[in-house]
Amino acid sequence: MKCLWCESEKAEQTGLTGYWELPDGSRAVEITVIPSVSCSSCGMEYQEDHIVDEIEDQLMLIDTKKIDSTISYNDLMSIPRFLKKNYFKI
Repeated sequence: MKCLWCESEKAEQTGLTGYWELPDGSRAVEITVIPSVSCSSCGMEYQEDHIVDEIEDQLMLIDTKKIDSTISYNDLMSIPRFLKKNYFKI
C-alpha cells in the first residue's frame, strides 16, 4: 500500500482509535478499530477520506444519544439510520 503523505510503499492497513465530535456538538466519542493506514517510513497514521466521510455521514444519520462514549467502527456502522443517505451533503 502506498502512503498518501510520503508515497512510500511501506504503508499498511491497520485499525486505529479516533475521536469524533458529534454533529450537534454535545460531546465527542471514541471510535475504536477504525480502518486506517500506518506508514513505517514517515510514521504517519491516518484514515482515508472515504472512511472519514462514512463516519461523519453515519453520525449525522443516527440517534447519537444511544451511543456510549466509546464504540467500535463496526458497531457504529451497524446502527440503523434515520435516512438511507445524507441528503444534505453537497
